[in-house]
Formats: sequence, structure tokens, C-alpha cells
Amino acid sequence: MGDSDNGQENSTLSSSRKRVVLGEITNFSNVVCERPFKRKYGKDSQLQLTTQERNNRLKKENEEGIKQEESNESSSASRKCGYPSSIYENLRSLEMEDKRRPLANYMEKVQTDISLNMREILVDWLVEVAEEYKLVSDTLYVAVAYVDRFLSFQALTRNKLQLLGVCCMLIASKYEEIIPPRVEDFCYVTDNTYTKEEVVEMEEGVLKFLNFEVSTPTIKNFLRVFTGVTQQNCKKPDLQFEFLGCYLAELSLLDYSCLRYLPSLIAASAIFLSRFTIQPEIHPWNMVLQSFSGYKPSDLKECVLAIHDLHLNRRGRSLPAVREKYMQRKFKLVAKLSSPSEVPARYFEAIDE
Repeated sequence: MGDSDNGQENSTLSSSRKRVVLGEITNFSNVVCERPFKRKYGKDSQLQLTTQERNNRLKKENEEGIKQEESNESSSASRKCGYPSSIYENLRSLEMEDKRRPLANYMEKVQTDISLNMREILVDWLVEVAEEYKLVSDTLYVAVAYVDRFLSFQALTRNKLQLLGVCCMLIASKYEEIIPPRVEDFCYVTDNTYTKEEVVEMEEGVLKFLNFEVSTPTIKNFLRVFTGVTQQNCKKPDLQFEFLGCYLAELSLLDYSCLRYLPSLIAASAIFLSRFTIQPEIHPWNMVLQSFSGYKPSDLKECVLAIHDLHLNRRGRSLPAVREKYMQRKFKLVAKLSSPSEVPARYFEAIDE
């Protein structure tokens, strides 16, 4: 009976304890940091002061404290502003490395049994797989990057292309996802065209080719940074703008010709075109974006026009996955938005400070 009572008591105590959530843990540091101003004198000496002297001293101390607090806030703000810039500079240096870049002409130079159309169909299918398993968009970008890097140096037969695609998504999901799909799941999405052993063997081959260096800067990384810079003074995020940028960037994944552009350039072009689509009468670039990104409007012209053609489907492609994805309400139906048929030439001229 005693053990039973103790068990009930422990159960009551356990249920009464509030579980500490992550937000509360991070908030603790704020409470600790917000200390009142220190007094420079003790209680006894304060009592010996006249009322006027005490008031003057308190006033002076409060003023000094406020100045110090403002200085600390300013310093903190400066550090915060510097974070995106430092992250961006690091990403730019990484994307320049040859080992992280696919060849822009690997179809012509390396592959003999795979066509541009096959690659587009594969990427379109990977978009569907990512949606089916509710994977984060970073996983898709990383997987496509692996595919292009592998095909840049390893000739592959067409019957192994889908196997390469699922293996690259498997590796990317292990890197990006909290709970990645299992190997069996990726066999299933290929209608069991490949066995578990074949997937694992190809996964090993891709990892060895990558030298197990699975981290790579993608369009999504840069898009996230540029979106933050664009909306830094907004009271709340403009979700339509964010999703439109994501939509245009994912369209670029389908296009083999976009491999000649750096991920940062594609991301900047997607931001440019998103702003133009939503407010075509306003210049889509500004000095803040130019200063931060290092790209002038003229630098973006070729890439912007290429993505603009993809957006308006001027090439007559019938690959639906990306468009259907962004036709959903959770993405604000941005695939229904259409930009003007032409981007004015003046928007690619130098902008005034």
C-alpha cells in the first residue's frame, strides 16, 4: 500500500511539473541580462545625503545607465546586422569552389545516354517526391545539386538516372531532415524498380564521389538571406513575395541552361523578378540589395530574362510539378501570378544612390 501511495504521489508531482519548452529556455538568458543599474554607494551613505544631492546623483546615474544601455543595444544591433553579411560572404566563397560547382556543359562533354529532357523529367519528379514526403525545400535543392555534380564527371546510362535521383535525395534528406525517409521509402517511390541493395550501393558511390563533403551552398540559402535583407524593415513577413521567390527559384532547377549561373545570381534574379511581378511600376532593385549582394542590375539581366521566360512558360514545357505545388493555398497561389510580358530595359541600367 505504501508503495502504491508513493507511486501516486510521484505521479502527481510529475504531472504538476511544467515541461520547459525551447522558447522558455532561450528566454531565460534575457531575464538574466536585464539587470537593474548597479548603485555605486551603500545604503548608509545614501541616507546621509540631502534630498537634492540624492536626487541629482540618482538622475545622473540613471542618465549614465540609459546611455550605456543604448550603447549596448546599438552594439548588439550592429552585430546582428553583421551576421547576414558574414554568412553571405562565406556562402559566396564556398559557391566559387570548383568541387561544389557542376559543369555547365556536362550533357555535351560527359553524358552520352542522357538528354536534357531526361534531366528535366527527373528534377520534376524529385519535386513530387519532396512534396509526397513533406521534405523541406533545402533537401530538394541539395539533391539536385548532387545530381548535377555527379553527372558532371560520371557518365551514366538512362536506366540508372532515376536511381541516382533517389540516392541523391536520400543523402540530402539525411543531411537536412530531422526524420528522413527510409531506404525502403525511396524504393517504393520508384515502384520498386530498384532494390534496397542497389539504392545503398549507389548511395555509397555518390558519397565517395562527393568525398563525403555533403554541405553545399544552394539557391535556397541565398534566397533566404536576400529575402531577409529585402524585408528587414517590414513589420511582418510578406509571404506572397517569399513564396513567389521560391517558386521562381524552383523553376530554375528544371532548366539545364541555368547551371551556368552561380546560385547567388539565380537567387538575386528571383528576388528581382518577384519584386517586378508584384509591383512592376517600381524599380525591382535598390542600393541596399546591390550593396549587400554585390550584384548590379546589369549583372542580373541575362539570368532574370531566362527565369522570366520560364515563368511565362515561353518554352512550352509541360512539366507540371513545380507549378502544381505553388498552386496550393499554403503557398498563396503564387503560381497564378503573372508578370508583364517584358521587363523594361531601364530596370537593368545603373541605379542612382
